[in-house]
Amino acid sequence: MRKVSTPVITIIVIAICLFLAGCSQAQNKSDPAVATTSTDLLKADWDEVASQAKGQTVNMYMWGGSESINRYMDEWVAPRLKEDYEVTLQRVPVNDINDTVNKLLAEKQVNKKEGSVDLIWINGENFKNAKEQDLLWGSFDKQLPNFNQYIDANAPDIKDDFGLPTEGFEAPWGKAQFVFIYDSNKIKNPPTSMTQLAAWVKQNPGKFTYPAPPDFTGSAFVRQALYETTGGYQHYMKPLDSDSLTPKLSPLWDYLNSMETSLWREGKTYPESLAKLDQLYANGEVWMTMGYDPARASNEIKKGTFPASTRTFVLEAGTLANTHYLSIPFNSTHQAGAMVAINFMLSPDAQIAKFDPLNWGEDMSLDLQKLSPEDQKRVSEIDRGIATLPAGELASHRLPELPSAYVDVLDNGWLEYVAK
Repeated sequence: MRKVSTPVITIIVIAICLFLAGCSQAQNKSDPAVATTSTDLLKADWDEVASQAKGQTVNMYMWGGSESINRYMDEWVAPRLKEDYEVTLQRVPVNDINDTVNKLLAEKQVNKKEGSVDLIWINGENFKNAKEQDLLWGSFDKQLPNFNQYIDANAPDIKDDFGLPTEGFEAPWGKAQFVFIYDSNKIKNPPTSMTQLAAWVKQNPGKFTYPAPPDFTGSAFVRQALYETTGGYQHYMKPLDSDSLTPKLSPLWDYLNSMETSLWREGKTYPESLAKLDQLYANGEVWMTMGYDPARASNEIKKGTFPASTRTFVLEAGTLANTHYLSIPFNSTHQAGAMVAINFMLSPDAQIAKFDPLNWGEDMSLDLQKLSPEDQKRVSEIDRGIATLPAGELASHRLPELPSAYVDVLDNGWLEYVAK
């Protein structure tokens, strides 16, 4: 057997190491998940982000309780994202996004660096909890071309989420506004204030109710009443001080209790969800329902669920309005793909399609004045349905949401001072 000299062995070892390193680099370049972790995407130019996103599958965790929203995502967004950007969007439906936040928190606690959640639909208390627990990736919104071109980043309802500065950790996807829904055959002149609403309830016993907090819609109804019974929203646009807040809430509890015996079933029980309230309305047991989607009534008319005489109204002093957002978790393995998906969902085409009630019907997060004349014309030509208020009327009656810390206090107060 021929003996091989030490220098030759050394050369061979070095050659093998270089070969393996080259293979590893080649593999990393072809593996989108690996490439994402090798570059600081928060500073990369957009072409590099888009390049790294190609071939990635983005798991988007979102509330899955709306057939129209799910259809918009699966049949409109996902196919175009795949065709135009080679990014696969996998919608993961959840009942409550708080469950997803808790999942991320558990992964954070065990230092799980590669998670299964790439993109999350979020706002309000869930965003507050995720941000405070460092569950979100970073300030990415200024990296998105469509954010920079079409979003009014300084608008109060964009830069703050339930009173908490977003600081770029989430990008605005859409806007919602609280509206009352009523049967115009039964209510000729709907109330224009919470005071008038209470009077109407007492004149029409059994024909009104609201979901029991902490249901999202029921909680919003209580906050709406808070504004009008305690002097307006301006008092609450500051950090929560529980001690000083408690005495201020007495007029709210008095207001809600004053009409309780005139509610459906004499206020002895409340619908546990908006779906239950909608069912009572559809069956004619109550004459009003409510919710955060101004176009929902028109959609329900088209589906035959609500009577054709259904219409909507807002109060003269305004109604609650908020923005919902898209964010990227700290341990997303496909951050580039998530950024491309979000940027696409902020495009005029995607937002205008979402504005159309044939797809979803909710308000855009884009600034209408930043759109091209052609796109503005497209928006103006969309028929949002007979029961949907004009966009201008809604916009002129938007009221900001309370900082999220107030929500639990009000929900618990309702249980203590009204439900009992």
